Amino acid sequence: MGIKSFQGPRQQQPVEEIPLRVSDYMAKKLITFDPEQTIEDVISVLIKHRISGGPVVNDKYELIGMISEGDCVKHISESRYHNTPMQDIRVKDRMISNVETIDGNMNIFDAANKFLNAKRRRFPIVENGLLAGQISQMDILKATIKLKSQNW
Repeated sequence: MGIKSFQGPRQQQPVEEIPLRVSDYMAKKLITFDPEQTIEDVISVLIKHRISGGPVVNDKYELIGMISEGDCVKHISESRYHNTPMQDIRVKDRMISNVETIDGNMNIFDAANKFLNAKRRRFPIVENGLLAGQISQMDILKATIKLKSQNW
C-alpha cells in the first residue's frame, strides 16, 4: 500500500515580513515644547491637540525633558495652594529632566512590557542624540491590531 495521490513536495509559501520594531509604529511628527514656554502655553497646546504630554527639546532638537498634563495639574494645584501666579512658570521649571527613552529597534512586545513596568504613557526615541520619534501605549495597541490579522 503506497501513497496514491502524492503531488510532490509542498511549495514554501512566501512569508511576508511583518514589522515588529518600535520604529515601525512610532510617531515621527511630534508636538514638542520649548523649555522657555510657559505652563499656560503648554496647557493650551495639550487641550488644542488632545494630547497628554510631549517631549521638551532645545534648539538643536535634542531631548532635554518631558512635560505632561500631570505636571501641569501639579503646578495648578501648587500655585493655588501657595497663591503664586501661573504665568511666571516655565516648562523648564516643571518638566521631568531624567527621561527614560526606548530604542527604536526594540520589539513592540518588549516595548509593551516596558510600558507595564515603567508605568509611563509615552517613551521618546532618540537616535544620534536627536529626538527621532515617540511611541505611546496607543501606538502599541494599533500595532497589535495590525499584527493580529497576520499572526494570531
